[in-house]
Amino acid sequence: MLPPISPDDLATLIDEAAIAARRLHRKLVLPAADLDDLRQDLLVDLICRLPGFDARRGSIGAFSNIVLRNQSSRIAIRHHRQRRMQGGTVLSLDAPVSGATELLGCLLAEADGLAAWHGQDRSATDDADTIHDLARVLGGLPEDARGLCAALGTCAVVEIVERTGTSRSALYRHIARLRLDLAMRGIGAEWDGSKAA
Repeated sequence: MLPPISPDDLATLIDEAAIAARRLHRKLVLPAADLDDLRQDLLVDLICRLPGFDARRGSIGAFSNIVLRNQSSRIAIRHHRQRRMQGGTVLSLDAPVSGATELLGCLLAEADGLAAWHGQDRSATDDADTIHDLARVLGGLPEDARGLCAALGTCAVVEIVERTGTSRSALYRHIARLRLDLAMRGIGAEWDGSKAA
């Protein structure tokens, strides 16, 4: 059970959570409806971490600021990871299209595919180009590097170590060499499909 918290300390926690939520909301460019959810998530996490507060080490405002900053970072990382998995920013079908008076949902056809309906910026042509570029680059790799790519695409590092019997450090050296080899062929960490020629 948490020790009782004074009304002033509670007001400080609520104010700090509101400020952090507005900052994160603006940074992630989220819809207005998500602001209250962010504030609530941050405040709940802050209250759960209150047993770690020690008044001898600083004020409750400083404590809440650190906790909220860390939780905001975790939420932002999770949000960016989800956006990457979705192939970009998800748009509302009710969003107006620049240069047109119609809404995005009215301009999309069924032939545009599911990604377009979810507001993603990938098209079937871009996906085909990406597959072609990856096939070209992978075809130019040595056999062991292609095998490593295939293994990394389907299993975790621990499974590869167990299956092949190589040490983790040796596997990570192979992965580092593979990254350099892929970068030399035009596929780096920030590759988007348009950089490979």
